[in-house]
Amino acid sequence: MLEKINGPKDIKALSWEELDVLGQEIRQFLIEKISATGGHLASNLGVVELTMAIYRTFDLPEDKVIWDVGHQAYTHKILSGRKDFDDLRQFGGISGFPKRAESPCDSFNTGHSSTSISAGLGMAIGRDLRGEDYHVISIIGDGA
Repeated sequence: MLEKINGPKDIKALSWEELDVLGQEIRQFLIEKISATGGHLASNLGVVELTMAIYRTFDLPEDKVIWDVGHQAYTHKILSGRKDFDDLRQFGGISGFPKRAESPCDSFNTGHSSTSISAGLGMAIGRDLRGEDYHVISIIGDGA
């Protein structure tokens, strides 16, 4: 199933059975890749289904997801089309955290900040003041 995921909309076409397989494949992928490059393993294994549900429910990058602690966003990176983890956290490679310059699906630069509620509120107020229409989702992380 992971082969079918190349962008944020691809997960919406999967059946419930395929989603179950995708979750298993993402976990295996994370274990293999993070074992080679280093990174945050347990925190990412814990949010696989949560991230998949967000991608099934909302429309990224139109809707904005803010990760409280960016080290839980590896599944988010995979589902948004960034599966090349061979250079994860390496110079010139993909970041271990959401970075706006890396993807339009990263709506807020996050590290170990625990600021998703305040950032989300600010984005929602800005959206409303501009008369725009999209969702803002704040993910409360393991650092909160």
